[in-house]
This record gives sequence, C-alpha cells and structure tokens, in this order.
Amino acid sequence: MTALPERSLLVKQHLAEAGIDTEIRVLPDSARTAVEAAAAIGCPVAAIANSLVFLADGDPVLVMTSGGHRASLDTLARSIGAAEVVMAPASVVREATGQAIGGVAPAGHPAPLRTYIDEALEEHEVIWAAAGHPHTVMPLTFAGLRALTDGEVISVT
Repeated sequence: MTALPERSLLVKQHLAEAGIDTEIRVLPDSARTAVEAAAAIGCPVAAIANSLVFLADGDPVLVMTSGGHRASLDTLARSIGAAEVVMAPASVVREATGQAIGGVAPAGHPAPLRTYIDEALEEHEVIWAAAGHPHTVMPLTFAGLRALTDGEVISVT
C-alpha cells in the first residue's frame, strides 16, 4: 500500500485546514495497537497517542492517551466531569469518527468530537497518532495535537 487510503486523505485535508504540517506515513503492516505502532515506527510505546472513543454520560468523546499506560475509567470520569464513562462499541466509534478502531485519527471526523489529551503525552518531543487507517500514522508535537483537536489536557491514570 503506497497511496493514502480514502480516510487518510480526509485526515490530510483536516491537517492542512488546521495549518498542521506533517506527513502521513503508510506502514507495511497494521499498527492497530500501540505496541505494533511503536515497533513499526521505532519509537517508545509511550510516544504513541492512542485514539480511544468513550461514551461519557452517553455522548461520544475522543481521548488521546499515551500508549505507555491504560486509562482509568474512574479517573477519566472525574477528569472530564462525567458521572459515567464506558468504552464505546465499534459501531459508535465508526459513526462518530468515520474510521475503524485501530486507525482512528485525532481529526478527519464527520463532526468535531469533544477531545481530551493525556497529560503524559507532553513528555515526548514527537508523538505518533493513527491517521485514519490501521496502516497509516503521523508524527505530531503535543502543541500540534492540541491545536488540531482543541483538546483539553487531563489526567487519565
């Protein structure tokens, strides 16, 4: 796969509109997990920005977490002021983002999602996020991720 998939082209368009200058890379193998992505890129797992969709009091939200740890649902609920936070089912992820689990980018969605960013990602000069497809990734700075998503920085652990 050398050409960008359709969903990644949409992400590229959103990046350009946000003034974010980065290159979407096509990987030869799937990068559905943080471990797979880090191995393919050659970066620490903690520098992978996992795009996770949760339901916060029934509404989908995007949480960009460091691949170096698991998000605590209780901490997440407290951090975003929700009574209940649960993982969104695959059908909700697809509907809210237009993308499949394992390839969800921080942008390129049918409508903007309320987004939260794990404070642990700020420790990395370069972070890597999915780019709309399980075989595509893109490098971003923490500031670039915040600008792209208008995300609120929170604790997730």
